[in-house]
Amino acid sequence: MATTRREFLVAAAAGGLMAQPGWAAAPGITIVINQSPWLGGFAKLVELYTKETGNQVKLDVNPFAGAAEKARNSVRSSEGLYDLIPINSAYLAEFYYGGFLTPLNEIDPAFKLDPEVISYDDTSWWDAARKANTSTTGRLYGVPINGNVPVLYYRRDLYDQHGLKVPTTWEQLLANARALHDPPRVYGMVLRAARSASDISYDWMPYLHSFGGAIFRDEKGGDFTVTLNDAAAKAALDQYLAIAKAVSPPNPGSFTQTAVVQQLLTGKAAHAMNVIAAWSQVDDPTRSAVVGKIDVAVAPHGPGGKPAPTLGHFIGAIPRNVPPERKKAALAFLAWFQTREAQTRYAEFGSPPVRRDVLAGPLSTEPRFRFMKALLDSAPYARMMHTIPEGAQINAVLELRLNQAVIGETAATEALNLAAREIHEITAKGGYRTGLLAPL
Repeated sequence: MATTRREFLVAAAAGGLMAQPGWAAAPGITIVINQSPWLGGFAKLVELYTKETGNQVKLDVNPFAGAAEKARNSVRSSEGLYDLIPINSAYLAEFYYGGFLTPLNEIDPAFKLDPEVISYDDTSWWDAARKANTSTTGRLYGVPINGNVPVLYYRRDLYDQHGLKVPTTWEQLLANARALHDPPRVYGMVLRAARSASDISYDWMPYLHSFGGAIFRDEKGGDFTVTLNDAAAKAALDQYLAIAKAVSPPNPGSFTQTAVVQQLLTGKAAHAMNVIAAWSQVDDPTRSAVVGKIDVAVAPHGPGGKPAPTLGHFIGAIPRNVPPERKKAALAFLAWFQTREAQTRYAEFGSPPVRRDVLAGPLSTEPRFRFMKALLDSAPYARMMHTIPEGAQINAVLELRLNQAVIGETAATEALNLAAREIHEITAKGGYRTGLLAPL
């Protein structure tokens, strides 16, 4: 399955990146990247790339916040330290709005995103005039490096024992969770409801969107009227609180993503919504007590709605402030990275691939890759949490107010009214076309 150097050069040329004389002698590139469950697979793929092409890649590995800060500092310097930056959806807008990235067609006019690569809500494209992610009028700025979306993790062994069907709605999930709730041995559902930089806000967003709600009226259309305190948002929060009250562990508002994963791996959680990147630990006998017992499904939805998993993915982008030869070297890596051969190896190395044909291919029939169908089926519904640079401020509001509702400090109505008013203040200060609904 390995791709030879000659095969890569042919594939790169077909994809728009023309091979140059002395390709193997291209400048080495440096990538700043965060520690994550998918890092191991990415690092192995980088080693394979170096072996097959002769091109050198250095990884500067940091905690999530540290990698983001290094990337921010690098793109603002006179010459960037990093040639390729995997940018998380949480702060992608900051880099687009700031004009810090190079359109890939400025490096090679013929380069294209492979049509089999998932678009992830068109987040590889940016229309600077419209301030929107759109492949219709936007320019291509990156290649997805990781397709992190949340899926429903559930205990397949317990489902089989109780004759349960995989839920498609949140109410069905709650019913199944009640059937499996046997505390303290097993909790029906463990929510990621802690207050942090992005725990409960990320966890609740699939509820909000699948109930037909949204933070803003029409974000892609430029209408930032805050709609967080409408009837759809109230129904979504009521559903979330019902799960927290009925089938969660004590003190549900204390569980971070790491704590949720631990509950899954120790067999304490019958259900949890978590990102697909956590899958790499599920069947690892050195970490998991439930090897072979967990399966995943597309996120449930509200009544009459559609699933709406929230993107937590990464886009690999090339900064403006690096020399042309290093930009070409970075694009050479992206051209290779998006090929089917590379993505197949990426999956084999333990990281979720970003191509449809790999997710639907022969690997998907193997038990260790049983996550692939749910990930592929989730892709058309995945959407951004928000798309403006003030996202971190918005998250801080949501983390506080939603967590207060979960721990009982405020009622759902009050939490939403407060959050809406505070988010409106942020958008008004930012100069957006905004407004505020009447209180619930």
